[in-house]
Amino acid sequence: MRAWQTRAPGPLSRRPLHLTERPQPAPGPGELLVAVAACGVCRTDLHVVTGDLPVHRPGVVPGHEVVGEVAATGAGVSRFRPGDRVGVAWLRETCGACAYCRRGAENLCPHSRYTGWDADGGYADLTTVGEEYAYRLPPGYSDAELAPLLCAGIIGYRALRRADLPPGGRLGIYGFGASAHLTAQVALAEGATVHVLTRSAGARRLALDLGASSAGDAYAAPPEPLDAAVLFAPVGDLVPVALAALDRGGTLAVAGIHLSDIPALDYQRHLFQERTLRSVTSNTRQDGRALLRFAGEHRLRVAVTPYPLDAADRALADLEADRVTGAAVLVP
Repeated sequence: MRAWQTRAPGPLSRRPLHLTERPQPAPGPGELLVAVAACGVCRTDLHVVTGDLPVHRPGVVPGHEVVGEVAATGAGVSRFRPGDRVGVAWLRETCGACAYCRRGAENLCPHSRYTGWDADGGYADLTTVGEEYAYRLPPGYSDAELAPLLCAGIIGYRALRRADLPPGGRLGIYGFGASAHLTAQVALAEGATVHVLTRSAGARRLALDLGASSAGDAYAAPPEPLDAAVLFAPVGDLVPVALAALDRGGTLAVAGIHLSDIPALDYQRHLFQERTLRSVTSNTRQDGRALLRFAGEHRLRVAVTPYPLDAADRALADLEADRVTGAAVLVP
């Protein structure tokens, strides 16, 4: 099968990603073999390929927003059968026994493993997943539309919940790529007023088209104080900007797995009056099921830019340069 391997993480100019021919994987006990129909290109993939994240598996195949069909099952599989349409997401495995898992916070499990980082992912014709970490998918969406929901959608959903947006509240969204344009639609469907702040003129147009009340430059002040904000752009300089835009008691949730350094904060301006700064770490399977259930009940508009599997390196370069509107998706 075809697969892209990360051989030497580093700048994209050094071509760290290589298209290779590899033997087809075999599903182990409790696993599904999935024929990939679409795989989203996530900014986390970029962090894995360029070395922003430490190497967990040498030569790993990136990709953790996978939609496909079950091609075969390993011993003991009972929830799925060949031919079923399934989703494969970032969270691949947790221990189920630690204090975090027992209290429902499996996203904090110190033994957790991740698709496209600890194990080979979906930049390939085939991949595997444990059946307990595979998702059933809502009808009414194409494979390419579903792929971004499996990370961009899920992590955005968790970030929105971490931001503690009150009913009918005013939400600021900093950065407006794959995850943000889905999160905005969830917030709008729940009755929020959404203000988008991003450097991309194309993304600002998309935000207004989706129903945002305003769309301005990332460093501009929104037209009104915010009850909550989510930072999707991996830019630490925006943390004090977003905190300064919060009303009293507001919360900023930082959604990325990687963030550049945060400048010094001024306590009175950025944190006083009970403003809160929160990180977001991965997701639980419950987050995934909740987002996919929401997508089944509310038709989300998923902006997709398709690429053939052979152009995965170009898709990552376009993502890094902010040339992608919505979500880039590989379609084998």
